[in-house]
Amino acid sequence: MAAASMTIPSTESITQLFGEHYRRVLLAAYRITGSMADAEDIAQGLFLRLASEERPIDNVGSYLHRAAINGALDLLRRRKSAATEPLEQAAHVASVGWQSSPESAVVSRQLGDALRIAIGELAPRAAEMFALRYFEDLDNKEIAALMETSQAVVAVTLHNARARLKKRLLEMDGKINETR
Repeated sequence: MAAASMTIPSTESITQLFGEHYRRVLLAAYRITGSMADAEDIAQGLFLRLASEERPIDNVGSYLHRAAINGALDLLRRRKSAATEPLEQAAHVASVGWQSSPESAVVSRQLGDALRIAIGELAPRAAEMFALRYFEDLDNKEIAALMETSQAVVAVTLHNARARLKKRLLEMDGKINETR
């Protein structure tokens, strides 16, 4: 059913689509936001919006996946600062191995927060391509097909996005080091 075109879904078809695609949508949003609560809000919002969609959707799976990525990127753009969660709420996510230390966990968290902010500052199309490539692990050919563009455009956009992110992260690192 995911590849078929559909309009105004019934309750049964929404339930079926939810079962088929919720995990993928949730994980796509989580990889970008870094917050399970935000990812769940984005995913639930997408399925509610899908229930009232009146225009035909050719590939529901791709539509939901891209919409999750765009919803997560929009959320990042709306925020002025990185999302933080109390340690008690994140305890189930943290895994302390023999190689990790409190300092490396803090540095890793700061880098993740800075990267989320920097991605939110990219142009929407560049941010989406970056997320598809580095969070969803799609190759340039798959991204080009999904976004209806050429592989060359994807390659150039990703190159420019990486350069902008690197520059922005270096700028942010200086500000982070000043506050330490």
